[in-house]
Amino acid sequence: MAARILMVLSASIVLTLGVIHLVYTFWGPNLTPRDPALQISMSQISPVITNETTMWRCWVGFNASHSMGLILFGLVFGFLALAHDQLLFQSPFLLVVGLATLGGFGVLCKVYFFSAPLTSPQALPHPTKASQS
Repeated sequence: MAARILMVLSASIVLTLGVIHLVYTFWGPNLTPRDPALQISMSQISPVITNETTMWRCWVGFNASHSMGLILFGLVFGFLALAHDQLLFQSPFLLVVGLATLGGFGVLCKVYFFSAPLTSPQALPHPTKASQS
């Protein structure tokens, strides 16, 4: 029972972070550059791979797809823990994939982003505080 509760709790945390990230992607200034000129430049330059988009559109798309991955992970593992706990906890494959995915998210967060989600939810930027800095 404790394992089920912990799995639902961890899935809920990932789901919540995914939803917050998705909201930040499309609304508010939290995922925009501090220098407005950078956003203008990103809106005018295409990546090497294609001329059909801009670096800004890529930025938004990468953030949205990252959010969707977090949301999917939280929903699937939360659902499995609640509705099919025997399947989840008796499957080494699902447990290893879940742990590897969370570990991968953690490493990406620490190396490429910031450490706030790894330390405490209170350390996450608040929308009004982030826009003031």
